[in-house]
Amino acid sequence: MKNIILIGFMGVGKGSVAREVIKHSDYMAIDTDDLIESMENRKIKKIFEEEGEAYFRSLEKNVAQWLQNSVQNTLISTGGGFYKQKNLKKIGTVILLDSPFDEIIKRIKKHPNAARKLKKRPLLADLKKAKELYDERRPEYIKLADIVIDVTKKSALECSKELLKKVKKHA
Repeated sequence: MKNIILIGFMGVGKGSVAREVIKHSDYMAIDTDDLIESMENRKIKKIFEEEGEAYFRSLEKNVAQWLQNSVQNTLISTGGGFYKQKNLKKIGTVILLDSPFDEIIKRIKKHPNAARKLKKRPLLADLKKAKELYDERRPEYIKLADIVIDVTKKSALECSKELLKKVKKHA
């Protein structure tokens, strides 16, 4: 059992799908943003405000190295920009959770904790800029992915079942 790495734009549902996958498999799960917050003892938003994006990306690089050297049989949910880590393919099977930008925003806004979810994602503060970032990243996500799961209008449970089925075939 290799690691599974979930990539995709912020708010696409990586955390929700990960929680469902671990309910229906033998995988453990970790989240790169949670690891960084623990390492720094502060929230991502605070790190961006106080240190800037370059510093945050260096923290992601440290986490990526640790994952490659120390983690096995784990489902790894990543932040939206984590896909840029050079060693991603060495960490595990890369799975893109994909959805159109407008659907991601609708999904976030429908969530019971929508305000909190938007607040914790500093790069979503300006939707025009966020859309530009999505347009820039999506082709890169697709190029990197070993498997693509379209999450549009699907529940986290449906996505997790599809993911586990495709991972089994891919192995």
